Order: sequence, then structure tokens, then C-alpha cells
Amino acid sequence: MPFESLVTATIESTLNLLVNDDPELVRRLARLKGRTIQVHLRELNKTLTFMFSQSIDVLAGYEGEPDCFLSLNLAILPQLGEQSNITKLIKEDKLTLEGDIQLAQKFSQLMADCKPDIEEWLSRVMGDILAHQLVQSAVGLGRLAKAQTQKHNDHLAQVITEEWKLAPAPLEIVHFCDQVDDVASRAARVEVKLNKLMDSV
Repeated sequence: MPFESLVTATIESTLNLLVNDDPELVRRLARLKGRTIQVHLRELNKTLTFMFSQSIDVLAGYEGEPDCFLSLNLAILPQLGEQSNITKLIKEDKLTLEGDIQLAQKFSQLMADCKPDIEEWLSRVMGDILAHQLVQSAVGLGRLAKAQTQKHNDHLAQVITEEWKLAPAPLEIVHFCDQVDDVASRAARVEVKLNKLMDSV
């Protein structure tokens, strides 16, 4: 199987798995039935075509005319849910849109909401209680890692400013700025006096 076909097959099966896992997404997919949207990913210079029926088909090559064509960077896709964002992105040249703007919005919202419920998937394999405990432990570990990183960064900043004296401390910067303002103020007063002297001569 060529690499491009492997990528589209992976995207297709993942999207269909996520949609079928959520009854609300299944209803939204039904409203897109018979529509086609083409997305050109600028950073990859690749175009993918999404065809909607009872499922989502993803094609790397498509000869027909899509209902909507988008050219964008992948990071922009979640912003298409709001019409005001679409106008802004087009003006900023971050988005090219041809065709049905409402289809683009519905597609964006569907893609944004296709998020895996890890706890639900794990519960099918190991039961509700164990899955919940595992997910909560992972969340706790994530928070702990974030707190440790922040603590490490704070310690490093303290070492750089107070022990190694490679950078001034925040209070030293404030004091220096105050001194600069004071000097600037004195210089302005001296300039005014000089100008008065010059005028009187």
C-alpha cells in the first residue's frame, strides 16, 4: 500500500471510529450526507477530500468538484467554527475558501469535536472503576510534572539572578528603571534651563 493511501486510510478509520463512538457526532455526520469538502494543507502541500455518507471517506485524489474547498494550515482548522473567524482569517490570508461557508463551519466543528474519550475506551477493556482510577492517576501525574517543571524553572531563575549573578533580579531591574527615569527627568530640567539662558543672551 502506498504511503499516501496508508495515511488517508488511517485518517478515515480514526475519524469513523471517533464519530461512531458519539451519538451526537453520528447525527451531525448524517446532516453532511452527500456533501464533499476538499482541504489543501499548506504546510504539507497535500489536498485531502472528505466525502460524507453513512461514514467519512478520505481520498488523496479526487477529480470531481467539491461543495467546498479550503486551503489552510492545519492549526487554523479549529477556528473555522465561528463565521467571524472565517472572515478574519481570509483577510489575513491564512485561509482560502471557495464554495459553501456553512459546510466549512460544520466540518470544522465536527473535526474539533472528534476527541477520543480515553476513559470510556479503557473501561471497555478493564472496567469502569479501574479505567477511572488509571485516568485520574495520569491526570495527577500530569499536574505533578507541571508543578515540578515550574518549581525547577523558578529555582533556575533564582540561581541565575542571585547566585551566579548572570542576570539582574526583578527588584534590581525596577530600581534601575527608576534611576533612568530620574536621570531623564533631571536632563529635561537642565535642558529647559539651558534654553532659557540661550533665549536671554
